[in-house]
Amino acid sequence: MMREITLLLFVVCAGTGGELCISRAMKTIGEIRSFSPASLVYVILRVIRVKWMWLGIGLEATAFFSLLWVLSFVNVSEVVPVTSLSYAAGALGGKVFLREQVTRERWTGIVLVSLGVVLVLVGRV
Repeated sequence: MMREITLLLFVVCAGTGGELCISRAMKTIGEIRSFSPASLVYVILRVIRVKWMWLGIGLEATAFFSLLWVLSFVNVSEVVPVTSLSYAAGALGGKVFLREQVTRERWTGIVLVSLGVVLVLVGRV
């Protein structure tokens, strides 16, 4: 059981880390205002030079393939609720890493989701 929980937490951390890195890369690039082919090529050329994007893509890929592996031996009814801990990790990472504002209402929702995860894990024991 400890192996499964460790792997699930790894999936959450890698996936959330990837999202945070990609968000940081896109904040570096700036808002995309036009979706014309020329504008998109320009954005892509800028994005591929941002190291945060490559780190984010690597972490997201790692999370995805780790999730596939975990799903090969853990029930999906346990995996999906536990991976919702990415809401908490994302909010915490956004606040610390990206210096975003997280409202009290959002923290309340995150606590409720996390309590649900605890119930799923307790039901597994």
